[in-house]
Parts: sequence; C-alpha cells; structure tokens
Amino acid sequence: MTSVSVVIPGCNCANTIAPCLRAITSIIEQSGSTVCEVLFIDDGSTDNSAAIAAANGATVLQGGGKGAGAARNVGWRAATGELIWFVDSDCVATQTALDSLLPHFSDDSVGAAGGAYDNGCPDSLLACLIHEEIAARHRAMPVTVDFLATFNVIYRRSVLDELDGFNERYLRGQDAELSFRTLEAGHQLRFAHGSRVAHFHERKLSAYFRTQYKQGYWRAFLHLEHPGRATGDSYSRLSDHLQPPIALLSLASIPLLTLPSIWWLPLALLASLVALQAPMAWRLLGPAGPRITVCFAAMSALRAYWRGIGLARGAIAKTLGSSRTKPT
Repeated sequence: MTSVSVVIPGCNCANTIAPCLRAITSIIEQSGSTVCEVLFIDDGSTDNSAAIAAANGATVLQGGGKGAGAARNVGWRAATGELIWFVDSDCVATQTALDSLLPHFSDDSVGAAGGAYDNGCPDSLLACLIHEEIAARHRAMPVTVDFLATFNVIYRRSVLDELDGFNERYLRGQDAELSFRTLEAGHQLRFAHGSRVAHFHERKLSAYFRTQYKQGYWRAFLHLEHPGRATGDSYSRLSDHLQPPIALLSLASIPLLTLPSIWWLPLALLASLVALQAPMAWRLLGPAGPRITVCFAAMSALRAYWRGIGLARGAIAKTLGSSRTKPT
C-alpha cells in the first residue's frame, strides 16, 4: 500500500493550525488511511503555532522563514512517504479529501493530483466573494489540467525529486511554477472536485488587495520565465489575464482626459475593464445570486488595479535582473 506523508507549511497560523490538524487526525483514525506521518514546517512564526502543532500530533520542523515554497521543500525532503500531501495551515480537510485524490495515482503517468475548496468563513461577505469565484473556476475545470494549487495537492515523491521541488525564489505563485515544470517533464496533473478543504478566506479588503499586489508581482516572473502561459490555463481565462494590464493602462492614461482629441481613451479603457467582469459575473449569477454577483464585479475590477501595479513592478524587477525588493 502506497504511503502518504502530510506536509503543512505555516507562519503565524495559531488561529487555524489546530482545526487543520484535527481534520487530518480524523481522516487517519476513521479511514485507516495510508498516512505515515504529519509534518508541520514552521516558517518563522512569532506566535505559538509550532507548540499548537506539536500538541495536535504533528512533527514540527523549522523552515527558516524563507517562504512557503522553501518550507514545503523542507517538509517533503524530510518525509518518508511515496506520496506527499500538501495541505495549507488555514485549510480544514473534509473526511473524503484524501481518498478522492489517491485513485488518480493508479495511473503511473500522473505526477500530481489536487482538489477544491469549501468556504471556512461563510459569515464574511468578502470571503464569500472570494469563494464563489474560486468555486465557479473549479466547477469548470476538467479532470486533466495544466495547473494545480498547493492548498490541497498530492505530488509523487519521485516527481519532486526529479524537479528538485519548489522554486524557492518564488514567494508567491510557486504552485503554478511547479505545475508548469511538472507538465514540461511529461507528467500529468489531475483535478478531483470531490477532494475538498474548507479554507479560511481573507476577511479584510485591504489585506486581500495587498495579497493581490504580491500575486501580480510574481505573476510577471511566472509569465516571463514560462512563455505561452499568459493567455490562460485550466483555472483562469484570457479575460482574467487581460484585466491587470488594462487597469494599469487606464491609470496611466488619466492625464489624457485633458487632451481634446483623445480624452475618451481613459474612459474606453475603464469601460473595457468593467466589461471584462461580465464572463465571471454571468457564471456567478445562478449559483451565487445577484447580490454576490454585483459585489464581486466591483471587487474584481478594483482588484485588477492592485494586480496590475504588482505586475508592472514585477516586470521591471525581472527585466533589471533583480528581485531585491520583492514582496513576501
């Protein structure tokens, strides 16, 4: 029977690591699963995350505060399982989360398999906006995909060995970067909608936008280092990827409002950005309802500006060959 090691990176996750680990323990106890160990990699926490993890049965390792990719590398390299199940410290796995992923590995061509989200903060409007968008994207994903996130994913240990794990330079987007290298090495990626973890989504809009800025920054590195991926993947579409640059152009064109001949250009760019919200808004309207749909469209348009500014800064840093000022 194939052995599974659970690897959970975390930094200052004292509020969520206990339910995360209790869920893993429940899976092990009730299903008699093949999990052989649970490793928590403390990525430079200043709270008592490590102590809570140890009290809930995890083996605690130190990640050195170098980021989630580096922490995951510490975890899988210390693990003994043939399969490495990465779960984020702010996620609570459902009882069938693991069992829904394991059957994919009966196919030797599969290098990794990942799952979907539930909403761990249904009382928060922002969390619901974030979740409903992600749920819509997951509903549209096929079984064989070209992108997997690391909040709930299993990689073969042999594939991680072959690819030397995560690129630790990427402080965000390292899951997409590893996905692309896995595909380029000839391995398949699978998506299992029935494998789910409840995620504690962001509740504060300011914090969420800061995260989106950082995502935009590292997205520039990702697209420049993996050409041909900027037009979309199994998770996102071209309309999503167009929004940050159009938002950035709309900001840059504001001075043109004073020029009689092309005063309309900034307004046209803004209208284009608003129009690009339509595809996802339409997908949300049925499952989520009009209130969520309207709020999402407004939030998504604003998000595009933060992603666009991050994208521009990342492109400059990449072009200059430096990421000394990279966001964490």
